[in-house]
Amino acid sequence: MKKHHLIFITVLAVIILFYKEYIALNLGIFGIFLSILTYIQTKPEFKRRTFLTLFVTSIFSSLAFAWFGDAISFAAVFVSLFLLRFKGTYPKLKPFLYIEVLLLNLFTFLGRVFNIEQWYEKPKEGKSFGKKLITFILIPAFFVTIFFFIYAFGSDHFANLFRDSELEFQPLTFIVLAIIGFYIGFIFWNFGVERFIFKQNRFLNDNFSGLVKIQRPTFSFLDIDSERTSGLISFSALNVLLLIFIATYNYEQFFEATKSADGLSAETHERVNAVIMSIIMAILVILFYFKKGFNFDDKAKSLKISAKVWIVLNAVLVISASLKNSEYIINYGLTYKRLGVYAFLAMALIGLIFTFIKIQKKKTNAFLFNKMFWACYGLILVCSYVNWGWIITSNNIKRKDFAENYHLVSINYNEQILLDYAEKTKNSEMKNQLKERIESYQKETFLSKILYYETINIKKPKSK
Repeated sequence: MKKHHLIFITVLAVIILFYKEYIALNLGIFGIFLSILTYIQTKPEFKRRTFLTLFVTSIFSSLAFAWFGDAISFAAVFVSLFLLRFKGTYPKLKPFLYIEVLLLNLFTFLGRVFNIEQWYEKPKEGKSFGKKLITFILIPAFFVTIFFFIYAFGSDHFANLFRDSELEFQPLTFIVLAIIGFYIGFIFWNFGVERFIFKQNRFLNDNFSGLVKIQRPTFSFLDIDSERTSGLISFSALNVLLLIFIATYNYEQFFEATKSADGLSAETHERVNAVIMSIIMAILVILFYFKKGFNFDDKAKSLKISAKVWIVLNAVLVISASLKNSEYIINYGLTYKRLGVYAFLAMALIGLIFTFIKIQKKKTNAFLFNKMFWACYGLILVCSYVNWGWIITSNNIKRKDFAENYHLVSINYNEQILLDYAEKTKNSEMKNQLKERIESYQKETFLSKILYYETINIKKPKSK
């Protein structure tokens, strides 16, 4: 299909799926529709392993949104679809540049849309789909719509005739959806990649090209030997400092008296923030010294060993922070924030692992950014596929200090567990609140449904 056909099909799909509907199951269907259409439109030679993996994750992300309908699932659908489209069009473009491409296209839409020749391909004589569409559908529909409103204002019976048959038309909603559909379709099927982005792409390779020679030091006031020595001294001093910090950190964690909930919460967050900041700075320092020449410098072996030791010590720090967060959870239960701490620490540990590989395998700094891009994408997928609310509630419900109201109001997708709990504890107020919430979701029209709530049976069993 040509670009303008794909754009107009997208507009039609948006109108059909979202007209007078809430965003729910319809977005999941829309995501699957775009995924399949992208797969069909992609050239066979571009359908490699990464593309096929993204196709699968796009389908699963769309299903996850249809099931949960939450913000993280929406992010997973959005990112998966655009990654799929970009990878199927420019497979050699580094993933880190996809962010730049997307942002440019989001904000240059108004300038590019008026360049009609670029996206609306002129059909061959006698084979104009667009001409037939305009002739047989758009022009008649335009006049019918105008005169429909004229007649509706002139006759109440005429207007009621359509109201009674549930054919109420909302022109503003229709127009807004058409504009949104065109915007999405245009950016998705007709995104542009500027020349300067292709020039940037060659600087983001994972491997160094050719022999890398140490031409000159980073700073003019230091020679190569001095810079190498400064790096060795810096890493050695930082290793000693980090060892002392790990010792004091673990002493406070395992040997000092347990604090109150507020005190432990503040302490945990302060320490985790310090750990994450420490690791970010550690990675930046390593990237500074191993950005180019020192990767291949035979005299920099001691520098490499010191850097690797520092990475290992930072990994120990991550594990210590994870244990501290686990202590917090054991004492006061699971929450979204406490699970989020694990996520941040996991990303920090992954960053350290890739940094270690970068030094060991003599990779470029871009290698780390390229790998962390996919790691972040993987984190989004994991967060969207798993029912964390169920995990939190099923874990906390075993505790004596189970906070009923907190889990009822602040935790999502745990209604089935709470219903069983309310039944056991004979908490009629909670049971009624849950039933009202579930029924409100189940009463929605098909395209506005969230599938998770369709699996919950709130009907009372019939007495024999």
